[in-house]
This record gives sequence, C-alpha cells and structure tokens, in this order.
Amino acid sequence: MSDTASRTMQGAVLTGPKSIEIREVPVPNPGPGEILVRIRAATTCGTDVKVYLRGGHPRMLKVPTLFGHEMAGEVASAGEGVSQYKPGDAVVVANSAPCLACENCRLGRENLCEDLHYLNGAFAEYLLVPARFVERNTHTIPQGLSFARAAITEPLACVLHGIEACELAQFGDEESPVEVIIYGAGPIGLLFVAALAFAGHHVIVADPNPARLETATALGAAKSIEIARGGGQSDFVRKATAGGKGAWIAVDATGVPEVWADAIGSIRPGGLVNLFGGCAPGTTVALDTHLVHYSEMSIKGVYHHRPATVKQALKLLSNPAFQADLLLSGTCPVSAVQEALESMIAKKSLKIVINNDDL
Repeated sequence: MSDTASRTMQGAVLTGPKSIEIREVPVPNPGPGEILVRIRAATTCGTDVKVYLRGGHPRMLKVPTLFGHEMAGEVASAGEGVSQYKPGDAVVVANSAPCLACENCRLGRENLCEDLHYLNGAFAEYLLVPARFVERNTHTIPQGLSFARAAITEPLACVLHGIEACELAQFGDEESPVEVIIYGAGPIGLLFVAALAFAGHHVIVADPNPARLETATALGAAKSIEIARGGGQSDFVRKATAGGKGAWIAVDATGVPEVWADAIGSIRPGGLVNLFGGCAPGTTVALDTHLVHYSEMSIKGVYHHRPATVKQALKLLSNPAFQADLLLSGTCPVSAVQEALESMIAKKSLKIVINNDDL
C-alpha cells in the first residue's frame, strides 16, 4: 500500500467521559522516518478504562482523539529513510519514546524522560508511528509469537520495570524465594503474579473478586485471599504471610488510596512497598510516620516502562510456558471498543483483544 491518501479506516474516537464514536477517518501516509502499521491486535487495559471514564489523560492524550495503546501489527508502508522495517514485518510499538538526551535518560531512567512522547490510536485499523518511536521503541515480534500475546508487551514491560524497582535481590535469591503481596488481581496485578511466580517467588494476591483470584492461582500464586473493598485489610492479609510477620514486599496494583494504606501496613520491618497503581490527580493518603520511620520501610512510587523492559517483555511472552493467554478474555472488532471497556468495568473481562484480522 504505497498511497493511502484517499482511503479511510474505522477508528474508536474518544470524545469525552464515557463517550466513544466509531468514525471513518483518513488512513495517513508515513512521512520521513515514519511507518504505517496495520493493527492486528490491540488489547484493552486499566488505563484505557480510566481514560474512558475520565474523558482524557493529563499526560497521554487530549480529546477528541483515537485512543488505545497496547498494540501489535504489521508494517503496511514505510516512509523515506526507514531501512530497518519493511512492509509485512511484524512489530510491537511501545506507547512512549524517550529523548535519550536528558539527565534521566542518561541515568537509564527513560520512563522519567523530561521530553517523553506518548502514542495512542491503537483502537483503529491503522496507526501512524512517528519517527522517534520507529527509531527508539519499535520492536520486531519474534517468530511464533501471536499478535494477541505480543500486544500485551506494553503492560508486561511496565510490570517488569515495577519488579526491578522491588529490589528482590536484597530480600532473597534463587534458592530463597521472596514473599510478595500483590493487592489487586486486575490485568496488571495478575501480570505481577505471573512474572513473580514464573521467577520462583512466593506470591500472595489479595482481591475482592473470586474469579480473578482463581486466575491468580492458575498463574502461580501461592495464596489467593478474598478481601473486602474499601481498605482496612492489612491485618487480615498479613496473617497469611510466613509467621504472620508481613511480607518483605507489597505491591499495590489498584490505584485505590485505601489500598495504598493496606500495602504499607502489610510488610515486615525493613520491607519495601511498591505503589504501582496510579491514583487520580489530587489524591492524598494518610501516612503512619511512626511505622515508616521505626520499621525502616522503603516506599516507592513506580511508573511506566523503559525500552529495556519492553525487550524483556517480548522475550518473556515468547516463552510458551509463560501463561499470558489467561488474561485474554475474548476478541471484538473496533466497532465494539466501548462494549469491551464496559465489560472490564463490570469485572466480566480482564483484557479484550481488539482484532482486525478481518481486514
């Protein structure tokens, strides 16, 4: 497809809170350094749900706009100067691209890049990939890896970045698994469970949803605990840890402030809390300063992914023993994106694959 200027495509356009319009929009032509990707699979996620409910995102997009950011597909055409990709190549495009020049980038913290660019628009038939993304965060899909599994690369890359931040080596080694509590068995929490359990660690997962706890067990959780909503569950969860002392590490994968407090209350002295789930802007949480100080707790906010963890995620997804497919609840066309997100909100689905195989 060398000229798409006169063609249109179907795309899901976010126009405001809980408002999506399926529109026919022009198929763009790639300019210098750009590629046009035919989306073969785009997966829904918790961030998409937040964007849908709130009608936007403070960093990633402004309405009205095409949205969706977990994607895998085939190069449809390449712009002038692109030599590393050709039509037909199977690729994953990460949803951000760092500058590689600022201080954070030079320190290997590209997720905190001072000029981090974001990319949305995966809930459509085609996606134009800007030159910075082509150069710095587009990756060839390994042979044998399905588009649906490959589309999970972005959230898994975030989780692998989050696991690095847990500093597991200071609490155990390959012969001494680390006990980790995961609050939240949504898609991100379950990816934490899957990756940590796959690495041999002892994972306790806490969530109010029995069906999701069953999935956590299937992914390798050592214990799955049904908790009540609204917080106040730390004592209950801590009792499930070795000797009731608390875990070395607790991860919040909910973005609920009351659960942040539960995570802080669930670890043993000297432990680490990973506040991975992002709360809404302006949210505050009460902090027991005495507990944090005298228990020498480490409390971290952890955000996003880096190009290195994107590569690691693709490699892990290429291993058939890693059961990522358990997170895929079904498929639907672009025209049903709103129904897919509502299904996630109702806790009927984990991740839905927006599939364009019928093109």
